[in-house]
Amino acid sequence: MSIIRVISYNIHKGRSAMGARESFEDLRLGLYGLRPDLLFLQEIQGRNEQRSTLHAQHESLGAALRMNCAYGCNAVRSHTDHGNALLSRFPILQHENQDISDHRLEHRGLLHALIQVEDAKVHCLVVHLGLFAGGRSRQVAALVERIQRLVPENEPMLIAGDFNDWNNRLAPLFVKQLGLYEVFAIAPHVETDPRRLRTSVARLRNSLRVLPRQRMLSRTVHELGMNGEARLTPPPRTFPAAFPWLRLDRIYQRGFAVRKARVLHGLPWRQISDHAPLLAELELP
Repeated sequence: MSIIRVISYNIHKGRSAMGARESFEDLRLGLYGLRPDLLFLQEIQGRNEQRSTLHAQHESLGAALRMNCAYGCNAVRSHTDHGNALLSRFPILQHENQDISDHRLEHRGLLHALIQVEDAKVHCLVVHLGLFAGGRSRQVAALVERIQRLVPENEPMLIAGDFNDWNNRLAPLFVKQLGLYEVFAIAPHVETDPRRLRTSVARLRNSLRVLPRQRMLSRTVHELGMNGEARLTPPPRTFPAAFPWLRLDRIYQRGFAVRKARVLHGLPWRQISDHAPLLAELELP
């Protein structure tokens, strides 16, 4: 049995939410304190010829955290490039970056890596989907095709990243076609802090007054559950980090037990990126 700490984070190229200052050093220290086993990172710079402190960010983080790394370059500029990265405490057996750009204004990719966790091979896919619904649907179709072609049904899998799916329309597709479940839908949920309990009661009261469109969203999210464990709650708000409103980021899993899942709000995270990171603790039987 292996316990794996997984983090998904859009790091905004190592700059603060408004881009006013470099935040990469704070990012490195923050991640070090979390002791991650797997990092699914988006908007990470592989090259920056103008600022050496922001150059080869995946390699810098890998060295500081003593993790193996794989980088998938998606957007190339005259002096910089950026994309997705996977950092792993476990051996990375192989990796490939697939271009899933839907148009020339948005350069998107999915990074697919195979890692070795004790006796198991685990497929890890880092994604950053587009801003437009039609493009996201086509990108997810490419993702599904790749998984059905290359990932055996009996092998564990993690897909994490910035899905830009604020209305949660893609969730049923992952469940029905791939057998994947979003970690917050099935994570144990225990309210022990009275302040949190009051917040939960208030949310429940508000949920009774939802609009029809919101009720449809709740029913959609309910489909994420397995064995009756799902709750009628959407994934957490992660954007913007200072005042989270949109639900953009996800961790989907297959073949794991979810021990806990939480979104990291507050300091230092709201000063590091425009997204808040997700943290999940998973158990691989």
